[in-house]
Amino acid sequence: MAQIVVRQIPDEVHRALKAQAAAHGRSAEAELREIIARAVLREGRPRAGDLMRGIWSGAETSVLTLERDPTPVEPARFE
Repeated sequence: MAQIVVRQIPDEVHRALKAQAAAHGRSAEAELREIIARAVLREGRPRAGDLMRGIWSGAETSVLTLERDPTPVEPARFE
């Protein structure tokens, strides 16, 4: 897993984080992981697949079908 170091957090923010973590029964680090996860993975946030589907919606996506010519082809002769 990746690690992030956040420097220069104001004291009042750190105290509030610790108080919130205690209220939820977890460490400040675990509380911060939860806060970050909720912020970036929130419901309703468009995902890459949703964005791509939106781009391609309305575009013609049917597969091109080619009919094979039934005429036999003579093999090439090298002399």
